[in-house]
Formats: sequence, structure tokens, C-alpha cells
Amino acid sequence: MGHRRYIAVAAATAALAAGVLVLGSPVSSRPTAPAAPAALDDDVHLNQIQVVGSHNSYKKMVSPAEDALRRSVISDAADLMEYQHEPLGTQFQNRKVRQVEIDVYLDTTGGRYADPLLRNVAGVGPYDPAMNQPGIKVLHIQDVDYATTCLTFKDCLTQMKTWSDANQSHVPIAVLVELKDDPLDFPGFTFVAPEKWTAANIGSIDDEINSVMDPSDLITPDDVRGSHTTLDEAVTTDGWPTLGASRGKFLFLMDNKGGYRTNYLDGHPNLEGRDLFTNADPGDPDAAFVERNDSSDPSIPGLVTDGYVVRTRADGDTKEARANDTGPRDAALASGAQWVSTDYEGPGMAVGFTSPYHVEIPGGTVARCNPVNGPQGCDSALLDTIYTPLAPPPPYSTSTTAPATTSTTIVSDEPDAAPGAVPVGGSASYTG
Repeated sequence: MGHRRYIAVAAATAALAAGVLVLGSPVSSRPTAPAAPAALDDDVHLNQIQVVGSHNSYKKMVSPAEDALRRSVISDAADLMEYQHEPLGTQFQNRKVRQVEIDVYLDTTGGRYADPLLRNVAGVGPYDPAMNQPGIKVLHIQDVDYATTCLTFKDCLTQMKTWSDANQSHVPIAVLVELKDDPLDFPGFTFVAPEKWTAANIGSIDDEINSVMDPSDLITPDDVRGSHTTLDEAVTTDGWPTLGASRGKFLFLMDNKGGYRTNYLDGHPNLEGRDLFTNADPGDPDAAFVERNDSSDPSIPGLVTDGYVVRTRADGDTKEARANDTGPRDAALASGAQWVSTDYEGPGMAVGFTSPYHVEIPGGTVARCNPVNGPQGCDSALLDTIYTPLAPPPPYSTSTTAPATTSTTIVSDEPDAAPGAVPVGGSASYTG
């Protein structure tokens, strides 16, 4: 999500090689997850569960040199960008994540984001040559916070599909897509100007999704609408597909509203033939997905009861993690929002400070029966059993050597009322 109001930045990026593809071990080496009982798959619908998601799921920290340069210009505002995530497959397999967020920038001719200003000024060296190729790119903020575990939208989609194909019993995974094209303006610096998303080119999102995903991989607006006149009518009457019909699939959601949504609806007023569910208001013809990022919003339980799917946030801008403020997290989980997004989907993931703060489904399951609309007889432990515990990452340091990781059981020792975060020295370099 945008932090542009804070970007007084002379810089942009650096980061390690791109597109690290950590997808877990091959199918043959994984234990086969037990099949869910037929009654569970038939009686539970995809909107009747709750899972944890990650925010800006592709994001890595820039190199220590770039981080120091960025902080020298924008000071404490750099804290807002001081978080990162492991590659998508690792999040799915080892962090129990079942919703991700991808920020996308148009790059129709290629090369627009191939030489980030921050990286250039810090003298880190040339960026990945893949950035010279045409195609939608994935990054947080151009020239300022560009490091990513998947350089392109197709890279991210490939990571997701590869893991899914090897783990086909997973509950449906939601992919929140944020379209970005805002310029940066800071005196004394020239930043790359993003291409604008328009009604003419916005369909390229669908094109890239369909170039990687098979129709059988997707839950689309057409699938949910069925014979109903509108999506809103469909989800508030017949509802969503069952868990059995949704396992192993993805549904794509548009984070943006306003002109982005209008452009995406152009020629597709009820999302006919589109892949993304738009971020609409209840009662709109295209309403099915509703975003309520403030977890204290009192409307969330009612929206869930009415049949909409909702994404909310447990934390943002590293604020809650630094203070170990679990109030918004607990409100998000209690709200019934199907997707609770966080920058801390596992213990020990804080960058530049220590804190016990993290977000997980109560009881430690991958998913749980929704606390607002979960049906009677739903068993959280059986919804999704694909999980290989991973040790928390080691403390961040300036070391350039990738830390070894070992598999061990993660046990939360978070107290009911823990003290705030404790600052630590050093620069972040762990990249998962």
C-alpha cells in the first residue's frame, strides 16, 4: 500500500538478484495431506473460512548501503519501508499464508524500472537484465523501494502456480492486486514516471494471469455470478462456491477503487470475462469483494454475514509491530474478515528491531472456520493441513552471507500483555 506521502527520498533501490524462487521441496518428497471429509468440502464455502495474508508480499529490503542512503534523506520515514517477506512459496508452505498482495506497474516497452535511482546513487551495481524486457513489473515504490522476490507479475504468478500445482488441496488463495502509477515528487530529484493504467491497457492484467494460470486454476466473477444478473445478487443469495469446488484455486482481487475500477469495468460492466473481482461498495452490481482496511470498522461482521468477502489489515507502517500493539490484530481476527493481512506472518520477522508481534490464526491452524459465519460442524484443523514449520529467521545483520534455516516447530511465546518493541542496531539484509 502506498507510503508516498512520506517519500522525501533521494533514492531508490538496490537489492539482490531478482526473482528468488523458493517453492519448497518437490511433490514426491512432501507428505501427502490427508483429504478433507466430503461433508466439510460440501458444507463449507470459501467465504466461511478465515486465513492470514501478507501485505506487499513480494517485498524485500534493499541492500544495507541503499537503506543507509535512503534513511539519510528521509530519516524516520524510512521505518515505514522497514519490512520484508520470504518468497511466495515459502509463505504458503512455511508461514501458513493464504492471501498475498502484489503491486503492479505497467512497462509495455521494457526498461522503465531497470535502473532504480536509489541503487544507482548507492553504487550497488547494475540491476537484473530481466527488467529490460516488456511486461508488468512488481515493486513497492519506483526508485525508492524496489527490491522484490519476483521482478515481474508473471514471475509472481509462476511461483504461486508452481506451489499450488504441488499442493492441490490448499484452501483457495486470494491475490490482491494493486495497480500503481503515481508519480513521485521530491525537490532535487528526478524519479521515473510510471505508465498510466487506462481503459485501453488495463486488460493486460488479465492477459498475464491467463498466460500463466489455467482456467481450472481460477475462481472468476463469471464463476460466482452464474445465472444471476449481478455479482452482488449472486453473493447475497446463492453465495460463494464450496470449499470442495475451490481447493487448489486462486481468486484475484483489485485493491484500487476510483478510476482504476471504472477502467476495468469499461466494456465489462458486470465483470463479464474478467479475472479480477473489483473493490466495490455493497449494492453495486460488481460487488462481491469489499475492502475494509481498518480492522475496527464496525461494518465488517455485517458484510461477512451478508455474503461479501472482506480483506482487512492487522497492522501497517510497522507501527503495531514496533509497539507490540495486538489490538488491531485481535479486532481483525474477531471481525470475521476472510483475509487478515500483516507484514509479520511469523515470529521473528521484524527488521531493525525486536518484537514478539506476529499474526496467526488462533489455535495455530492454517485456516479456521469463520468466527462470524462459519457453519456448524466445521473443523478448523481439517480445512488445510499443508504446513511445514520453519524456524524463525535469525536476527537481521549487515552480513551478506545468507543465513541457514532449519525446520523446527514454531511455538508462540507471546504474552498476553508484552512490553513494546526493543530497538536494535545494524542494517537489515536477510532476504529469506
